[in-house]
Amino acid sequence: MHSNQIDFYKIFFTKAEEIYLLSKKISDYLSADLSGLKSNGLESPNIYFSGDIVQQSSNLSKEIIKLQQTTILEKKYAHALTLRWLTYRLLQNCKRLEKCDSNGKDFMPVLKKELKKFKKLYSNWILTL
Repeated sequence: MHSNQIDFYKIFFTKAEEIYLLSKKISDYLSADLSGLKSNGLESPNIYFSGDIVQQSSNLSKEIIKLQQTTILEKKYAHALTLRWLTYRLLQNCKRLEKCDSNGKDFMPVLKKELKKFKKLYSNWILTL
């Protein structure tokens, strides 16, 4: 692996970790608002989306590690596709959470901005495979 690839890998991995930490903090904030029952006795379905963003963002860095560790090109591309899918799902869940009844929804544009940066890094990084 070339020095430039290693540096770019570190930047890409670091961004994934930042997204995970941000997702975790947002989810914790949202959970406090969304965990209570509604007036009709039902829970908010948005509570599940807040957990999804944590799980999906956690998987970003795991997929990056798997991608870097494999030497088989087909497997590299499979992990790269998983990264793209996870990013898409994260953005979809952000859109859902922007509509929830919580002050935490105000943090969703911040997460979306970081995901867009991640997508741009992904686009550049995929060219190095």
